[in-house]
This record gives sequence, structure tokens and C-alpha cells, in this order.
Amino acid sequence: MNDSKGTYAFVSLGCPKNLVDSERMLGKLAQDGYTLVADADGADVVVINTCGFIEPARQESLGVIREMLALKEQRRVGSVVVAGCLAERKKDDLLREVPGVDQIVGVFGREEIALVVDRALAPGTRDARAEQRSLFRPAPVRSLEDTARLRITPRHYAYLKISEGCDRTCTFCAIPGMRGKHVSKPIEEVIREAKELADHGMRELILVAQDTTYYGLDLYGRVRLAELLRKLDQIDGIEWIRVLYLYPIFFNDELIETLATSKKIIPYLDMPLQHINDRVLKRMQRRVNRQATEELLSRLRSAIPGLTLRTTFIVGFPGETDAEFEELCDFVRATKFERVGVFPYSLEPGTPATRLDGHLPEDVKTARRDHLMAIQQELAFAWARQQVGKEIDAIVDAADPEVPGHVVARSTADAPEIDCVVRAKGKGLHAGDLVRAKVTGADGYDLMARAIRVR
Repeated sequence: MNDSKGTYAFVSLGCPKNLVDSERMLGKLAQDGYTLVADADGADVVVINTCGFIEPARQESLGVIREMLALKEQRRVGSVVVAGCLAERKKDDLLREVPGVDQIVGVFGREEIALVVDRALAPGTRDARAEQRSLFRPAPVRSLEDTARLRITPRHYAYLKISEGCDRTCTFCAIPGMRGKHVSKPIEEVIREAKELADHGMRELILVAQDTTYYGLDLYGRVRLAELLRKLDQIDGIEWIRVLYLYPIFFNDELIETLATSKKIIPYLDMPLQHINDRVLKRMQRRVNRQATEELLSRLRSAIPGLTLRTTFIVGFPGETDAEFEELCDFVRATKFERVGVFPYSLEPGTPATRLDGHLPEDVKTARRDHLMAIQQELAFAWARQQVGKEIDAIVDAADPEVPGHVVARSTADAPEIDCVVRAKGKGLHAGDLVRAKVTGADGYDLMARAIRVR
């Protein structure tokens, strides 16, 4: 006898923070008796956890929604539920844009996803008024737990969200409007979740938040990221701790020492800088300047041997002059970041930057992005060539589908999905294995290697 309430497919879009929400919703639906299926075609309901951060992400989300609605019109999908940031940002306007959607649920309604799916499958949903097809909750004053997740990531790595929301007032960013004010998760709760993940086979823990270095200030009256990291460093089963989304403020001596001396925190820091010119940074309201940034980068490089620095930049911000863009290019050439992402400025409705003067044409923004990425590509390719002959630690993600006897792995310099890979030759290697490997070649951004031993 099948006790399932029905079948559902799930599409998760956007950043790792959104992925944690997806895994929590998957867990809630499983607990409520719904059965997950791999293919939307034939499912009773499809849940789409959307991204609403910038226009390209919104268009991707709308494209997936329309694709699922087309299946619904062909009676190959029963109902369509839209969740997450795009739903939170557009609210009931989304139902007017894609009227075939059965239910929408905002970011902070995720705990009630089973109720929302129940509604979507109830008779008469198609004819219900908008307010009967929407569920939104205010941003919580305390953090939501992320336990009992049904994981999407491979078993050996997992994301752990240490806070929600953001108190920054960057003029280009719409995240505070979607995710609310910064709310830290208590240290004991983070530790409990990390232990749960470790007990289920996770070896690489990836910490995420909108603003990681701000952790604890709202809850404890002072930043406590260093203390949190030291406690995570003691958990059995965790081999690597990777820290993402570090804002370049609140890096005190305690934090830098913790990053440098902990046993499991790998030498990889993701620190979105967005620009380097002081005038542009001020218009972005980043509350940091070039001198402070360069001093911080120097301190980190000096304190942490073999450090991989990843950052992101926005080019074509309103009013950015040719000279200011060239200053950014020169800074990237001089600093030699190992990993860089570059985004053309995206005009986000409701953000203060929309009111600034000097908005640039799209072709100028795109050309600047391509130029800066070409500079970074040359640096990244050179860095990869410099690794040839060295021994590195790597974690195996999967068998290489293209080359028998090889695996696709990542070094400490590579975060999942966003960075490069190491294609390693070795017998008997499995996903989750930590290996010592010798780099034998460089293929653009990626490395080729030979496994020496399994750790």
C-alpha cells in the first residue's frame, strides 16, 4: 500500500543560501508524506525555489516557471508552486505575470511549504483569488533552524547558513528587501546542525550567509565568527571548513589568527569587494576604501600561507568613469586574485542606485565586464600553470564521465560549482575521498593531477 500524499519535483535556483532553503523545504515535504521524483514530467506538483537577486536570475526563474506551466497545460504536471526570493520580491504581482501558477510562498513561508503544496493540489485552486494563492510571512526576529534537510548536494559536502538577512545598505543591492535584517543563528544551533551534517557523512562544511563577518553582532553585541570557527574546528568528521561571503569589515586580529591556525579551516576566503575606487565605493555605500582593503589583503596574505582569495566586482556602476574602471583593472593585475567573478551593474528596482546619475549603456557595461574577465583569465591561467609539479590536497566529487580511470575533484582553492576542478587519475577513488595528488598539467583554469594516496 502506498501512503504517499502525492509526488513532487523540485527545482532549486540561485545561490547556496537559497539551496539550504530548498533542502529544508524538501525535508518538510518528505516528513509530510510527499514523494520526491527526479522528473517534473508526470509529477503531481512542481516546486520552484526561485532567485530574484538580479535581472538575469529573475529571467532564468521566470523561464523555468513558464516551462513548468507549459507542462501543466499539457496535463503532464498537476500543479506549480513558486517559492523563494522572486516570490518574496514580486509578491502577488507575480501571479499577474504568470497567472497559471497555483501557489506562491515567500522566503519566510518555507516552513509551511507542505501546507502550500496541500493547497496547490486541492480542487478549485485555479479559480482561487490571489490572496488564497499566496503565503507570505514577516522576516523572523530569530533565525530559522536548518535541520532535517533532504540534501541536494553530494553526501560529502554541505552548506550551513550561519545567519539570515543583511544590515548593509549597499545602494545596488535588493537583498535586505527580500531577506530582511541580519539575524544570526545562535552558536549552539550552528554547532548542532554541523554535527548533524557530519553524522550523515559530510566532510567539507561550507559556511554561508549574506554577511559572514557580521556574525553574532545582533545576537551577542559583538562579532563572534572567530569563536564559532574554533568550535566548528573541534567537530569530529569534518575535514575541511570553507568560509564564503566575508565582508571586508570586522577582520580583527582574533579572526585572522583563527583563520590562520585552525586545523580544518582551509586557506580559501571568498570576499566580495565590488570595486576599488574610493568614489565608486562611496556611491555604492560599501563603508570601506581602497587603503583599508589593500591593508587587509596584505595582512591576510602574510598570515595565511597558500591563501586563495576569491572576490567579485561590479563594473559599469552608475557614474563609473573610464579612469575609475582602469584603476580597477590595474588593481586586479597587481593583486593577482586566484579567483574572480565580474558582473555588469544590474539596475534593480527599488534600490538607491537607481536614483544615481550617470547610468551607462548596456554595451559599455558588457564590454567592461569582458575586458576585466580577460585580464583575470590571463592571471588565472598563469596561476594554474604555476601549480604544475606541486603536491596538493583534493576532495573527490565524482567519477570523470569523459575519462575512464579519472575523477573530478576540487583542491582547497576550489569551491563547488563556482570555481575550477582537478581532473585526477587514480584507481579505486570514490566521491568524498580526500587525496594527496601531484599536479601534472594545467588545462586553462583546471588542473590535471595524479593521485598519490588517499588520506
